[in-house]
Amino acid sequence: MSTSAKPLRGVRVLTLALNLPGPAAVMRLVDMGAQCTKINPPAGDPMQHYTPQGYDLLHKGVKSKTLDLKTAEGQAAMHKLLPEIDVLITSFRPSALTKLGLSWKSLHKNYPALSLIEVVGAPGALAEIPGHDLTYQAEVGLVNGMDLPPSLFADMGGALMASEATLKAVLCFKTSGKGSRYEVALSDAAAWLALPRQLRMTTPEGSVGGAHAGYQIYGCKNGRVAVAALEPHFATRLCEAAGVAQTHPINDLFKKSTRQAMASFFAGRTRVQIDKLAAAKDIPMMSLPR
Repeated sequence: MSTSAKPLRGVRVLTLALNLPGPAAVMRLVDMGAQCTKINPPAGDPMQHYTPQGYDLLHKGVKSKTLDLKTAEGQAAMHKLLPEIDVLITSFRPSALTKLGLSWKSLHKNYPALSLIEVVGAPGALAEIPGHDLTYQAEVGLVNGMDLPPSLFADMGGALMASEATLKAVLCFKTSGKGSRYEVALSDAAAWLALPRQLRMTTPEGSVGGAHAGYQIYGCKNGRVAVAALEPHFATRLCEAAGVAQTHPINDLFKKSTRQAMASFFAGRTRVQIDKLAAAKDIPMMSLPR
């Protein structure tokens, strides 16, 4: 995200959140103009070890401090920072926050203008149950067979929700003058991203799950082609280009014979030919390597 507008200019964010969701949210907040400071434990953020390049990318423009919050000295140093902070982002279980003296009740009493964004695994009492992106995706049906998901959808969806919650907190403060608390559950993020699956849009009988001939992955001479001609006008252009006769702009695309004809058409063409056709006919499709 890159824009000249900086709606969070002047907003001060302190983050204790480790691993991916919190840092990915902070990356967006920095881009929106927020002044962000990250507190890391003495051992560092685990992300620094398993993806140093990713850590550096997500923390560009973020100030960093190392504090041992398990010690009285570390907690005291953090509490010196909090009076100057607008939004605190955490990724600990509620019980851990309580041990650190960072429960919402305690924070709101001591720093009434401070807002708290809690990134947790699951909502409410379930936040104490351990989990990770993979388990949350599995719970909502996004894990197929024995293959790992192609991306960390729950983590990244949670990051978006955390940045959204920060915007809510800032707007709420402008109207109330008080801080507010928002819980962001990664399981909720996974469920939100899985909604098309739950609505059976992406199951094999769904329009974007394989039933529509204009929304498919086809093989070509030297690779594959991702075709996304879902709307009737795009589907009509695709049929015309492939020489497939149409009697109905929608129903025909759900016929097995149409999918077979499309498969035959693409199988005889190269990636270069397909990409040129997409540009010339204004059809949403893209060639891919094998």
